[in-house]
Amino acid sequence: MAYKASIPKGTRDFSPEEMARRNYVFDTIRQVYHLHGFMQIETPAMETLQTLMGKYGEEGDKLLFKVLNSGDFLSKVDEDTYAQRNSVRLTNKICERGLRYDLTVPFARYVVMHREELQLPFKRFQIQPVWRADRPQKGRYREFYQCDADVVGSGSLLNELELLQMIDEVFSRLQIPVQIKINNRKLLAGMAEVLGEKDKLTAMTVAMDKLDKIGPDAVVEELAKAGFPEEAIERLLPIINIEGDNRSKMKEMSAWMASSAIGTKGVEEMTCLLDLAERIELTNEIQLDLSLARGLNYYTGAIFEVKAMNVEMGSIAGGGRYDDLTGIFGMPGLSGVGISFGADRICDVLQMLNLYPSEIAHTTDVLFVNFGEKELAYLLPVSVELRRQGISTEIYPDAVKMKKQMAYANANHVPFVVIAGEEEMNAHQLTVKNMTTGEQVKIEKDKILLTITNRQ
Repeated sequence: MAYKASIPKGTRDFSPEEMARRNYVFDTIRQVYHLHGFMQIETPAMETLQTLMGKYGEEGDKLLFKVLNSGDFLSKVDEDTYAQRNSVRLTNKICERGLRYDLTVPFARYVVMHREELQLPFKRFQIQPVWRADRPQKGRYREFYQCDADVVGSGSLLNELELLQMIDEVFSRLQIPVQIKINNRKLLAGMAEVLGEKDKLTAMTVAMDKLDKIGPDAVVEELAKAGFPEEAIERLLPIINIEGDNRSKMKEMSAWMASSAIGTKGVEEMTCLLDLAERIELTNEIQLDLSLARGLNYYTGAIFEVKAMNVEMGSIAGGGRYDDLTGIFGMPGLSGVGISFGADRICDVLQMLNLYPSEIAHTTDVLFVNFGEKELAYLLPVSVELRRQGISTEIYPDAVKMKKQMAYANANHVPFVVIAGEEEMNAHQLTVKNMTTGEQVKIEKDKILLTITNRQ
């Protein structure tokens, strides 16, 4: 019985047209990163589980794809462990590696391993796939790309401002209207402290992080299960739902946080960042969202999340400040801040809003029709010269009916087709057909470059 071809759920194949669209997104992000002086690195698809585990909270650890050890991996498992059928204990015995969950933790590992080679502050970007054992659904995949930018070795809020500028510039270039939501983990820590539940900060942020997904009633239920007293919950909900502009929210938070040193520090940082943001012209709105938590445990300061307007989609970019992520790898106190663009979701949004430029659909500028050996000998030098001048060029490989060759040009969105038959060769000419307008002209053979560039 023949095997039915398939791919794992949550993964996708990409056609040439889809790759052209994806590269349009990647190239836009890459250009903005370069514009701000960020340098590109890459890290392996696999990391040791020791590197990955415990960095994303209990929820994140469950979503790690683990890789079986090579060879007879069961030979090192004792009978007692095997008999217990405890998947966690068994996994620890037979798996030493896992697929990366994000690009931030591998970057922290990279910084520690290459510290002596780096000039601080170090500004890096990375565009690579990551994997999560999540339930596939609209806008959520098990394999997807992240496009990260981070600055380590500086605690200045100018870094946060620059990241906000890059977020705004990328989405402005892509013409996606977005709302940039910001908060500060110190404000969240201050909330827990003021409520007298300082030790339940993680439980609080995990619950708050689900507010958009499960709604306020379910969040209340989750907080209660985590041990929050009813009085604390009743005090928390109004403060995270404060309405008004950013300044009025910060004024109210400042008074509410007066008894918390860490909360007051969060107010100071957020006020400073808002002051800086007002001095530059951003296209998209920045909104202080006090319910924004971003449940990853390593964030310690400012946090960001970006939502596309006019379309139902989860966050399409996010990030934040992490003051001691490298401490878990033996280098304490190295501050960093970063953002990540969710390229796959951005592609989905561009498709849903019909925002892809029409010109990215083609990869070949000129197709030469193939009539046979004599015509091929006449056209080959011309094709070589066009490529030398940066014009992407193809010669149809087989001398088949012209109808088939023209159909190929149409299917691949080739804007110009060049024809040379007996008549053109005798006159040292070429016939150029504009596939968009249908216009067809005869030109001198050595005028081909000028003709093509003038009509592009």
